[in-house]
Amino acid sequence: MVDDYWGRYIAVFRDTEGRANLLRDPSGTLPCYHRSIEGVAVFFSWLEDWIAFARSSPALRVNWEAIAALLSLRHLGGQDTALEGISQILPGKLTALGEGAPPPVSLWSAVAIARRPTEDVPEVAAERLRHVVTECAHAWSSCYGAFMLRLSGGVDSAILLGSLSAVLRRADVTCLNYHSPGSDSDERGYARLAAAKARVPLIERARDAGFRLEDILTVSRMPTPENYAGRMGTSRIDAEVAGAHHASAMFTGAGGDQLFLQLRCTWPAADYLKIHGLGRGFVRASLDSARLGRVSLLQSMRRALADRRRQNDPLDGAGQFATLARREALDGVRRLDRYLHPDLSLASDLPIGKFHQVHDLVNAFGYYDPYLGEAAPELVNPLLSQPLIELCLALPTWLLTCGGRGRALARRAFARDIPREIATRQSKGGMEEHVAAVLDRNLAFARSLLLDGHLVRQGLLDRKKVEAALAGRVSASIGYVSEIHECIAIEAWARRIADSPRLLVA
Repeated sequence: MVDDYWGRYIAVFRDTEGRANLLRDPSGTLPCYHRSIEGVAVFFSWLEDWIAFARSSPALRVNWEAIAALLSLRHLGGQDTALEGISQILPGKLTALGEGAPPPVSLWSAVAIARRPTEDVPEVAAERLRHVVTECAHAWSSCYGAFMLRLSGGVDSAILLGSLSAVLRRADVTCLNYHSPGSDSDERGYARLAAAKARVPLIERARDAGFRLEDILTVSRMPTPENYAGRMGTSRIDAEVAGAHHASAMFTGAGGDQLFLQLRCTWPAADYLKIHGLGRGFVRASLDSARLGRVSLLQSMRRALADRRRQNDPLDGAGQFATLARREALDGVRRLDRYLHPDLSLASDLPIGKFHQVHDLVNAFGYYDPYLGEAAPELVNPLLSQPLIELCLALPTWLLTCGGRGRALARRAFARDIPREIATRQSKGGMEEHVAAVLDRNLAFARSLLLDGHLVRQGLLDRKKVEAALAGRVSASIGYVSEIHECIAIEAWARRIADSPRLLVA
């Protein structure tokens, strides 16, 4: 399964001894959770299904220590979820079922792949990258008669569209672009260039400026809270446009930052130095890294010398973005590392740049829309396909950024498939202004939700800090804005759990 097949799957089969086994695909696209009911192991991907199925099972409780870990790490990558009694089956893990079953066995490891770098000249590596991206995109497109493509105007979504050029004649593809006021939030010009080159229709929509945060209180019950910021003001439009075009899926370029390496630092030089030592290649890697990090060549070399000996710590920086949390609550988490993906504990010896790439890819991206549920089109992220993940993990960071630009190898690979203006653009779009504006318009709701909510009552948030953060306009600090939205998402999730008679908050 791991070597000869790839896709979005949970496989169940019997081994040579007749024992049933379960395998979640290495990309982790489809969630998989486990809960025991009266000695029976139940596996599911959508908690609402489990709730409907197991009506007479004991009530579940929120794991508040896991919530503290979530505030500190911003993601739970281990087996434990935010609900007691529900565990996550990790991607690429073979789980034996039944009484006396052995512990899960890892059949696929991002760290193991990263330890076996594949080096080619840039021209050969670029052609390999183009081939794998195209094959994965074509395979996914063959599963749908009609689909939407989220065309932001950035490099990744343009590459995805360009890789589909050979199948666009037989596929029914409609591109969708979102824009909002702000210095980096309107990329319609780039999206129009990409759509025109591919000769596909482009629909342009404004992000919902009047988005009401009260709407998130209807969030579906999930084993772990999920942030809504990326879907804010777009989810319902996605569903409406997809329905109007009879499209069952929404393709996106998610994962490109992590796969193709969008960096602004000097790590690739340190990676080269750790693998190959001093030499002419190190000078070239240092020069590229100097361009990436916007420092001098001498500074790039000095940083590489320091970073090559650095022991990577997956907990480094934990809690630095939790400025509204009570430090006592974060420090009180026992063995915070168990809430990390276990492979990260094996990656401390990787070169620093490759370690951070593994760190960003080892945790699966979200699949279900917890706010629209079945009304949302199926989410497809072709760039996060197993063959492409494996290739990019094996390509050294200095090769992925050759020339001193983020996504340099990917830009080279698809130079003839995407508009030149996109291939050479230096800027990167975002929606920070929109996210901040929505929070400013919903400050009264945010205050009422958080100040006397579960997170404050459980001692996880500092009420005085939250009150000060929400006292007036918060647009000036995007870090605050992001953290507040994350806290609101967790609080809404906790209230949704509390509303259920069979799911208990405490």
